[in-house]
Amino acid sequence: MAVPLPTAETRWRCTLCGNLTRFDVTRRSKVVEYVHLDLAGEPTVEEREVLSESVESVRCRWCNAVDQIELVDRPGASA
Repeated sequence: MAVPLPTAETRWRCTLCGNLTRFDVTRRSKVVEYVHLDLAGEPTVEEREVLSESVESVRCRWCNAVDQIELVDRPGASA
């Protein structure tokens, strides 16, 4: 099931409990990273390019509902 992404004018809201602020998001990403290893062997990602990304599921942290998310207007968003 595709999960709609929030925009500058919208945000997520749980349709079961009304939560607007706390969600666990499962994403699938394909990225290319430039990793620099220091002399001790500790890696640091210095560049990251996202080739593709999709949200697979969203779970409400308040009521544990999965994929019961709707998009609602953000406060102050122009109509």
